[in-house]
Amino acid sequence: MAKKVTTILPTRPMYQTEAVSETHKRRVAGYARVSTDMEEQTTSYQAQMKYYKKYITARSDWEFVGMYSDEGISATSINHRAGFKKMVEDAMAGKIDLIVTKSVSRFARNTVDSLTTVRKLKDKGIEIYFEKENIWTLDAKGELLITIMSSLAQEESRSISENTAWGKRKLFAEGKCSVGYGAFLGYDKDFKVNQEQAETVRLIYELFLSGMSSHTVAKELEKRGLLSPTGKKRWYASTVQSILTNEKYCGDARLQKSFTVDFLQRKRKDNEGELPQYYVEQHHEAIIEPRIFKLVQAEIKKRESIPRYSGTSKYSNKIKCGVCGGWFGRKIWGSNTNYRRAVYRCNQKYSVKGKPCTSPHVLEEDVPKIFMAALDKIGNESTMENIREMISIACDVGELQEKQAALAEKCKNNPEWFDEYRVVTTEMERRKEKKELLELLLNNIEGEFDEKLWCALLDYILVKGPNDYLVVFRGGIEVSVKR
Repeated sequence: MAKKVTTILPTRPMYQTEAVSETHKRRVAGYARVSTDMEEQTTSYQAQMKYYKKYITARSDWEFVGMYSDEGISATSINHRAGFKKMVEDAMAGKIDLIVTKSVSRFARNTVDSLTTVRKLKDKGIEIYFEKENIWTLDAKGELLITIMSSLAQEESRSISENTAWGKRKLFAEGKCSVGYGAFLGYDKDFKVNQEQAETVRLIYELFLSGMSSHTVAKELEKRGLLSPTGKKRWYASTVQSILTNEKYCGDARLQKSFTVDFLQRKRKDNEGELPQYYVEQHHEAIIEPRIFKLVQAEIKKRESIPRYSGTSKYSNKIKCGVCGGWFGRKIWGSNTNYRRAVYRCNQKYSVKGKPCTSPHVLEEDVPKIFMAALDKIGNESTMENIREMISIACDVGELQEKQAALAEKCKNNPEWFDEYRVVTTEMERRKEKKELLELLLNNIEGEFDEKLWCALLDYILVKGPNDYLVVFRGGIEVSVKR
């Protein structure tokens, strides 16, 4: 038996070929966006808002429901576009029938975001009109045109991102940079020192060098009612640590510490050698003396080597056990009696059950006396001339300077020499720092105990036995003290 096929003609079109025209008014919203908050962009933003409000209300078959906007926000991602997300949310809730916007690039520069949103709204019967391209998303060819235009917009965004990055790197290579933070404690725009905030920065460095940990410094700042970089009363140890390690506070600038790896998602990562970095000395006015900044960096490295650093006392982690190599911590004996006294004792004393460390304790009041006795001994046992001559020989950088200059020329033609150049430069800095510290030591061998002097000069005190100590100064000078 032969098959018989009957065609049933469609009663409604599958897709619309022109803008939807209905008897009732369509609820229409406008969307405007500019990517920066620059003055010329602000003018464009205001013009868009005014134009589309007038454009929609002029249509008798449209009902204006409002304008949605994002100012100073990139279109490469919708994640941070509050106005855009609110508009889509209202549309999905049935409050909007049609969205009017200037162009595909104003709507989204990310092809995936653009198509996903268009399809999401299309499934709900919600149309988008891109005026510049004359695209209606419910049109049969609308999605194809949007795909093409979104791809072009995305490529344009990539090109802009690369050109911007290239421009910044050229400025970096010339040693130019600006305050790249919205909240940079101590500095205003163009690295102008904010004197009030600068006092807070200096206090942070002073407290840290007095023996406090970053956590303890943060608590002290809160107690004093000082404001954080973001203007809040709450301080975090991480905030204190970032201030202590930022070279910009000593007037220098290390450029290109991080870079953008994904222009669409604006993801950044630390520069771990993928791109060149530039270190500019004396770039701007310093808040912290370079010498003090170097001392802080050395102190940070030292504390990192201590398993359990205690930052509750200026003497904490400055006294080392000569028996087990552990560090001394502060203890209170007889706290509820008339014989109350503070002592420093090896933190590892009872760490091994049944085998306590035999190192003796040190009375708190004796610690500064041991330190000053070592200073006096340097002045009494050696002539200043001999010591200075020894320092000059040990810290001479003349030969290294010649080697550095030769390597700098080689680096111009062959980047492979850069590692050796960096090693030589680091050694020069180490010797210069050592010389500064030793000269500081010699200039202060007389006088009374001073906490700043203690922090600047002392590396640690080694407890060898009862009343037997080895005082180790920064720079390598060791002095034996017996009491």
